[in-house]
Amino acid sequence: MVNIVNLTPHEIVIRTEDGDLAIPPSGQVARVAVKQVEIECPGLPVHVARNEYGEVEGLPEPKDGTIYVVSSLVLSRVHGRIDVFAPDTGPTAIRDEAGRIVAVRRLVAAD
Repeated sequence: MVNIVNLTPHEIVIRTEDGDLAIPPSGQVARVAVKQVEIECPGLPVHVARNEYGEVEGLPEPKDGTIYVVSSLVLSRVHGRIDVFAPDTGPTAIRDEAGRIVAVRRLVAAD
């Protein structure tokens, strides 16, 4: 059996053929360091900033028999890890009447 560690702050529900698999948050969150830099946009009545993304923080080293579920942003910054996945929040996600995701049907792998 594979150990699934949820490194997001939210419960993740995966809808399988055998029913829902709820993965509670582990208490540890993987994040991407972000630095905001204000940029000039003449004529705009509001301040504008650009996000500069840095390194992933809080992602454990690979461990046999364990996979890590992270946010899509974290996944986009992870390369070459076959143990890191994100919930597929695209068109296959299951949403409630308000459009909020209540479950996903699959995970997305890192490239």
